[in-house]
Amino acid sequence: MQIGAVRETHPGERRVALVPAAMKALSRLGLSGCVEFGAGESAGYADAEYAAAGWQTADRDAVLKTADVVVRVRALNADNGGVESLPSAGRTLVAMCDPLSDADAVVKAAESGVRVFALELVPRITRAQSMDVLSSMASLAGYKAVLLGAAALPKQFPMMMTAAGTVKPARVFVIGAGVAGLQAIATAKRLGAVVTATDVRPSVKEQVESLGGRFVDTTTVSGEGTGGYAKELTDADRAEQRRKLADAVREADVVITTAAVPGRKAPTLLTADMVEAMSPGGVVVDLAAERGGNCELTRPGETVEHAGVTVLGPDNLPSTLAKDASLLFSNNVCAFLKTIVADGELSIDGSDEIVRGSMLCEAGEVVHPRVRKLAGLPEHAALSPDPFAPDEPRSGEPRLTIPLAD
Repeated sequence: MQIGAVRETHPGERRVALVPAAMKALSRLGLSGCVEFGAGESAGYADAEYAAAGWQTADRDAVLKTADVVVRVRALNADNGGVESLPSAGRTLVAMCDPLSDADAVVKAAESGVRVFALELVPRITRAQSMDVLSSMASLAGYKAVLLGAAALPKQFPMMMTAAGTVKPARVFVIGAGVAGLQAIATAKRLGAVVTATDVRPSVKEQVESLGGRFVDTTTVSGEGTGGYAKELTDADRAEQRRKLADAVREADVVITTAAVPGRKAPTLLTADMVEAMSPGGVVVDLAAERGGNCELTRPGETVEHAGVTVLGPDNLPSTLAKDASLLFSNNVCAFLKTIVADGELSIDGSDEIVRGSMLCEAGEVVHPRVRKLAGLPEHAALSPDPFAPDEPRSGEPRLTIPLAD
């Protein structure tokens, strides 16, 4: 069975889904690899490296039509593309698809006859940590956000004592202590800043403090959600949160925001008034810019100057670290493939919660219950409430082997 990787077509996307070194892991699964000419160039991986590692190289159409499984970084709605960018009918696509933002794109993919797995829907459970692309990419984004903030701030991060006087350290405030936020805290601390952080989940206080940050409690209720995510707060809770946030933001030189809810517009946490209360020269780095932004002044992909404060709205930060981001993404993909491949063939276990959580399309149907609901599709007797949930535990049953496309 052959795994294929193609050049990404999303504007500004420099990552590649599989790096040359992935061939070792693919070979252990009994797989061969095919990559589009130039697919890895923007990430620093030349065609010669793929060839030396045992990959075949071909044009885009050949990869999409002949590879049994096509792996991409971004596809469907996340790619802003159409069915022409999908593999041939009967084959399998594995990628980040942003299905909760545009269910119609998933419907079109299903109609094309492609089996689709969305990597961002892999459940955040212990067994799936090695395939968690969201965490891998968020960690890189948190790191890069601090570098952007340091570059834009008209002062240095660490304290410095010189004959000319003592320079006080910069004060960095991180909003959201998920993977990106924790990496931002650690990076800012390593650069010598005084770091504070907040989150709607009080349980992360210990994690913040373990990295050298000080936790600021800005909420009156817990925002602890399921699956490792924060839940969306009510309007009243959010108003109280903003009041407490204002004091913390006012004291910061750099504010880094990371708050997001899967499939929805990012919550607005920083108002224009809060930004105006910051000292001149202050910086806001909004990691939620692609989702609408946590700051009401944010413009995705742009830099805004307001009342002496610089508001950065970077999009797709992992792509700016394309070489390492591609390596981590590729490792995540290889770990995921172990779930759906056995002895060189697709072998999909319908009772596996990773398969149930990530599969979007199968046999011309949208099979993910949540996406079906978002798309306005009626409940399907064979798919409701969970498309792969067995009536009784089937841990001892063999896997269902899916025949390859012709």
